[in-house]
Amino acid sequence: MEKLKTLIKKVCNKEVFSYLIFGVLTTLVNIIISYLLKAFCHIEGNIASTIGIICSILFAYFTNRKWVFHSEAHTVKDKWIEFGKFILGRAFTMIIEIVGVFLLNDVIHSFYGMFSDNMAYLINKVLITIIVIILNFFISKFFAFKKEN
Repeated sequence: MEKLKTLIKKVCNKEVFSYLIFGVLTTLVNIIISYLLKAFCHIEGNIASTIGIICSILFAYFTNRKWVFHSEAHTVKDKWIEFGKFILGRAFTMIIEIVGVFLLNDVIHSFYGMFSDNMAYLINKVLITIIVIILNFFISKFFAFKKEN
């Protein structure tokens, strides 16, 4: 029981809470832009998803840098290195998201036979996004915004 309390205290900290809040906002940027592009602009789902991901990555960088991980990069060079690391990490998870949406949307789409194409797409997008959020936290914390100690 004591180990569980210790684990909960370690996981439930200000950084994780802030990441969750801004992660939800980042996810909303991603999903809303992707869905609007597909449903109202009639852009193909994989392209709409990619545009949504790019917009959310830029939103996430600025919010995570300032309010979640409290970046210590001060020089222009350090900021560009940090941004490069962040983009590398997000490029990795973007590939995971693109492939995941493709697999769920195009390969096993028939699983959602009771839903419209747009609703099935939205469900798939949300499922993959949850996985990506978790991966992005660890990449940001231990790679992009890693504190030099």
